[in-house]
Parts: sequence; structure tokens; C-alpha cells
Amino acid sequence: MKQRVLFVCVGNACRSPMAEGFAKAYGMDCMEASSGGLSPGKAVDSNSAAVMKERALDISSHRPKMLEEALRQGPTLIVNMSGRPLPHYAQGILSEDWLVRDPVGEPLGVHREVRDEIEALVMQLVLKLRSVSDSGKGKRIRMGRLG
Repeated sequence: MKQRVLFVCVGNACRSPMAEGFAKAYGMDCMEASSGGLSPGKAVDSNSAAVMKERALDISSHRPKMLEEALRQGPTLIVNMSGRPLPHYAQGILSEDWLVRDPVGEPLGVHREVRDEIEALVMQLVLKLRSVSDSGKGKRIRMGRLG
């Protein structure tokens, strides 16, 4: 059974779209990925889109969404990269905090570093979800700290 994973950051313009892009590319067999923001921007950050394109992933058409809108898909896991507590209406959903630097306003090199960190974290999550799926068919997922 695929897990519905919601990646959250502040603007849903850099980190969470990157994570969603990697999750869709690497983990389609074990998760349905989406993303949202606490205070969404107007569009995906052009530097984030550029560094993802270097990995042959196009996030340029991503539309930043409010967390409330993203929650309508009923996530089974929230990955919070915002550095802030999740709002009360998102409490009660299994969550994981990833401390990832916010690259907004930073040069391209910082966006690359953040991209690489997010890619590694998403791959860890994919491997964990596959492991849980393989070893516990029909069991409820229990996530612990990653890394």
C-alpha cells in the first residue's frame, strides 16, 4: 500500500517542491507525493527549478499551495522542512521533521547543496517505506527518526 506523503516548507517554492519532485521520480512504487506551504509564494523559485533541471526533473510548472489545500489529499505522513511547528489542524498526522536550510534568496550553489541534501533524505525515506512495505504487508506504518 502506497503512503501519501506531504512535504511541507514555508513558501512551497523551493524545498518542498524539490522533495516532491524527487519522491515522484524515485518513490512512485511506495508513495504518492504532494507538497504545500505555510505561507506559499507565487511561483517556484527559479534557482530551485534550475538545479532540479540539472537532475532532469522539471518543477518549473509547480504551483505553490497552502498547507490546508494540500492536506485535503489525506496524507499518512507529513515531512516538515519549514523549521516551524505544524499548525494545530495538521496535528495528529504522523510527521517527520527534516532540518534543511531554506535557500530562498541564496545563490545557485546553495540551491544545489539543498537539492543534494533533499535528494539524499528522500532516498532514505523511499528505502524506509519500501522496507516497511516489504516486511509488513497490511501493517500500519510506524516511522522513526531518519538518519
